Amino acid sequence: MYKIQTLNKISSIGTDIFDKSKYSIVDECADPDAIMVRSAKMHDMTFSSNLLAIARAGAGVNNIPVERCAEEGICVFNTPGANANAVKELAICALLLASRKITEAAAWAASLKGTPDAPKTVEGGKSKFAGPEIAGKTLGIIGLGAIGGKIANTAIALGMDVIGYDPYLSVGAAINLEPAVKVVTDINEIYKNSDYISIHMPYTPQTKNTINAEQIAMMKDGVRLINLARGELINSEAVVKAIADGKVAKYVTDFADDVILGVDDVIVLPHLGASTPESEDNCAVMAANELIDYIENGNIKNSVNLPNASMNAVGTKICVIHKNVPTLIAAITTAVGDEGINIENMVNASKKEFAYTMLDVTSEVTAAVESKINAVDGVIRVRVIKK
Repeated sequence: MYKIQTLNKISSIGTDIFDKSKYSIVDECADPDAIMVRSAKMHDMTFSSNLLAIARAGAGVNNIPVERCAEEGICVFNTPGANANAVKELAICALLLASRKITEAAAWAASLKGTPDAPKTVEGGKSKFAGPEIAGKTLGIIGLGAIGGKIANTAIALGMDVIGYDPYLSVGAAINLEPAVKVVTDINEIYKNSDYISIHMPYTPQTKNTINAEQIAMMKDGVRLINLARGELINSEAVVKAIADGKVAKYVTDFADDVILGVDDVIVLPHLGASTPESEDNCAVMAANELIDYIENGNIKNSVNLPNASMNAVGTKICVIHKNVPTLIAAITTAVGDEGINIENMVNASKKEFAYTMLDVTSEVTAAVESKINAVDGVIRVRVIKK
């Protein structure tokens, strides 16, 4: 019986996918086989040697010690695209919030409760909250993945001109873009030509402060910025100063910090991007399926710390997580071959300093064979999955 620990409330539509004759879903467990998590902080957790995988029901994995997990042979999954529609809808809402002073107008109207002749006052005061339409304006999108691509296509449908930048744009993502989306290879084109800029990229040490004072200086006067990705991608101090200087007209974000809270022309929301029942269901289902396929078949899809790899095996699978170094694959296959085991098929893939090798063998794989592979220098974890 495999034990799946949930660190947060996970939609039952996802957890119900697990075959209850093979899996138990638990909130507390000292040695789970896998963990499903949303926002729980895991950096200070100690993992048992039994732990095979962690599935994040969402895209960001900042709450998970991804590199340490790889070193310990723990595969970390996320669920890219599962919440893309929910975030897209909030981003379109943010475009309008950045333009039409909707939140300010609503707050002012609410403040009139109990005053005489409120309907007339409201009508007379609406001119204070005028703002531009988004149709005909240029939206620059940094990051054209599952979320950014959907925003680009919707903005085109709303009559905007869209330019996008993504140095890692996949073929699949490019195919799904509307032809009218102009993809540029220089991020400065986004800064110089956009009336609105929306950022949709992961946060890493390299992407911190992607938008800072230097980038803001390139932008059009009155530019409107949207950040529903990660707070650290846009420097709060630089934005607040640019608003005071009249360079930035509006900043909408769902990442609060003390620098931007309470500042005029900054709209701060709770982190609502994936806070829809549909998104939570989609993420839970994808996370559950990733874990099942990895636990039962050794297949990896949507891992953030190990390479994606899959195999339809004829016999027994030997699945090896190892360092991505020369001659190691040869050492693994030699360890198997020396025991008289024939390899019918092999899949190998690498991701930075880590690699994953899957061997399809028709002979019995004994504990001694498994130990011999484990003894190879650079091997991190070995699993034998019988058909």
